[in-house]
Amino acid sequence: MQDSRKIVILTGAGVSAESGLGIFRDKGGVWTKYDLNEVATPEGFARDPVKVHDFYNARRANAATARPNAAHFALARLQSDHPGEVVLITQNVDALHEAAGATAIHMHGRLDRATCSACTACWDAPLVMSADDPCPKCSAPQTRPDIVWFGEVPQAMDVIAEHLTTADVFAAIGTSGQVYPAAGFVAEAARSGAHTIEINLEPSDVAGMFDAQIDGAATTSVPAWVDSVLNTA
Repeated sequence: MQDSRKIVILTGAGVSAESGLGIFRDKGGVWTKYDLNEVATPEGFARDPVKVHDFYNARRANAATARPNAAHFALARLQSDHPGEVVLITQNVDALHEAAGATAIHMHGRLDRATCSACTACWDAPLVMSADDPCPKCSAPQTRPDIVWFGEVPQAMDVIAEHLTTADVFAAIGTSGQVYPAAGFVAEAARSGAHTIEINLEPSDVAGMFDAQIDGAATTSVPAWVDSVLNTA
């Protein structure tokens, strides 16, 4: 009998690290080099939009050269080959899941998208954005990266909540367990009876809440896990 269990997967920076994109909260990570209050809050953007755009232009350029790694391809394969539903939720703002052939819910937005603070329109971002770029819909010079900053509500939370309550398996991959609401997803899924698994280079801050733990780099541990899931389907 085919395994048609619904699998919900949360991915974090650890999935993209081996594609050359920095992990934010590790020693030497992105946030150790910048004051997040200056480049990742609405208040910081209001004070100095040029600085914020420069920061995200550099990140966008970095992400544009990155390529999916074995973990991204393995998750795309799971999504296409598993008999049941596979939902990918990512904290990452890169588009590497999509480049590997998967579809994902980007709860923190995407680097390759822009939005307007005045009218909330969204569009594909150019490689370089500036503070005086007019919105293509309303012409207001209030364009910003379509990124969820600290203090803002993540995107698609209603949809994510529904998936968590209907998951048979919940896996968190490459996440620190330090940022809420994502760090609380394991508890939500567990309350609904899901089997929970953490796949990480090292245990996260919420590792004790998972039923199972798989340690190791994403490019080796994720393909092995996907193989095990598909081989039992």
